[in-house]
Parts: sequence; structure tokens; C-alpha cells
Amino acid sequence: MSRQVEFFFDVGSPASYLAWTQLPALCAEAGATLVHRPMLLGGVFQATGNASPAAVPVKGAYSRVDLGRYARRYGVPLQQNPHFPIITLMLMRAATGVQMRTPERFQDFLRTVFTGLWVDALDLNQPAITASVLAGGGFDPAAILALANDPEVKAQLRATTDEAVARKVFGAPTMFVGDQMFFGQDRLDFVREALA
Repeated sequence: MSRQVEFFFDVGSPASYLAWTQLPALCAEAGATLVHRPMLLGGVFQATGNASPAAVPVKGAYSRVDLGRYARRYGVPLQQNPHFPIITLMLMRAATGVQMRTPERFQDFLRTVFTGLWVDALDLNQPAITASVLAGGGFDPAAILALANDPEVKAQLRATTDEAVARKVFGAPTMFVGDQMFFGQDRLDFVREALA
């Protein structure tokens, strides 16, 4: 029996944000370890031929309503970002770099970026806005940009994304408990059952 949950995610996914708000408590209750696996969702989409629900207008509209229902159920804030989709390459490289180099700040980084995107609904496609958000979270924007451009960090994000594709991941968030795969923040009950 595996006692860990691997959480493949991209900060540009509102469903990843919702899962991120719930998984720590879920894992703590189950006595399981939560393993964050930052990946590039755009790379997964390209490799699998998948696309965001927003690419289909009626599905995108429904998804926004459904995500709002889950946010209310979880008791967490969620605001649809009018600047969606966000190009997350730099953000996901930065997340990977923070996890690699200063893991004690990793959750602070995720909180800063997820809040900027899905609570404050800011346009993190704009470098100046991103820099302001990072500074507000206690990060040096220049240092984060340098980290995102580090060849080892780039290679790690690429490797994690390739691993996700090899393991049949097609979207975010995707969780694994052992060999069992669960796609979507609306599958957390199954994750809980798999840990039981």
C-alpha cells in the first residue's frame, strides 16, 4: 500500500488550485505524504492532443460554474481570471526551481502565485505584474527569473512533464496513489479511498 499522493499540477489550472487547497489536509488525515510534481500543462496538452475545457465555449462556461460550486463546498476563494489562459512556462520553471533550491519556500511560492491567479485574478502574462506579485510574497523577482532560466531547472521541469506524459497524464491536476491515477480535483474522494 502506497502512503503517498503524487500531485501533478500547473498553476495555470484553476482545478489545480482547488486541489492544492484540499490535498494537504486529506493527506494528513490519511497519514500520507503529499509529493508535489510541477509539470507544464501546455507540454502535456501538446503531447496528448488534449486542450483546455475553455477551448470549447459551452464546456468552458460549464466548467467555470462547476469550479465555483467546488470552491464554495471547500470554503475557499476562487475568482475566474479574465486573462486566462496564462502562459505558465516561466511560472512552472520558477516553481520547479524553488522546489529544488529552496524547498522551505515552495509552499509560500505556490500560495503567492495561486492567489495572484485565482483569488486576485491578475494578469500574470505581464512580467511587471508578476514581479509585483512575487515581491508581495517576499520573493526577489530577479532571483526568481534567474532560477527560471537555470538550465538544470529547465531540464527538471521537462523531465517531470515527460514523466507525466509517459504515465498517461493528460490534464491537471492528476494524482497518483501507487499505480492508480485520478484526474481532476473532483476525484479527491477516490484519492481518499485509495489511501484508506
